Amino acid sequence: MRSLKLHAALAAFLALAPVTASAEVVGKVGVDWTGNDILVDAVPDPGVSGVTCHVTYFDRSVIDRLRKGNWFEDPSNNSIACRQTGPISIGDINLSQSGEEVFRAGLSLIWKKLVVTRIYDKKNDTLIYLIHSRELTDGSAKMAISTIPLFGQAVNWKNGKPN
Repeated sequence: MRSLKLHAALAAFLALAPVTASAEVVGKVGVDWTGNDILVDAVPDPGVSGVTCHVTYFDRSVIDRLRKGNWFEDPSNNSIACRQTGPISIGDINLSQSGEEVFRAGLSLIWKKLVVTRIYDKKNDTLIYLIHSRELTDGSAKMAISTIPLFGQAVNWKNGKPN
């Protein structure tokens, strides 16, 4: 009985969890002799077909981790560039000012996450993509944005364009 309740709770949690995109590593640039790298991921927006974001982040080497400590964490330095990569079709997206998380990846063993949030700027008819890191104890002031203007574009709104 207890196992059944646990499985039901887990299923309910997964049903409520946000759907996030999966990333594909499309670039890897070595930055020093210790094996530190900058990785470039292609992240398609799961709620907006025809938009792909390219996200960069730092991947620390084992040598760097042993030399400097802080073994289980990568830096919060990251960047984002989003572009139209096909016909834009917008599904059921969150239109609130807080937006919707479309991608998340771990930057540490447990707490620190790299997050991409999509916000729709209705007044300017623009999709905004914000990248930042999220930590349990301290937020990170390191962030970047990229925008996709929809003005003048042939955009298919599956639920009708918001008024």
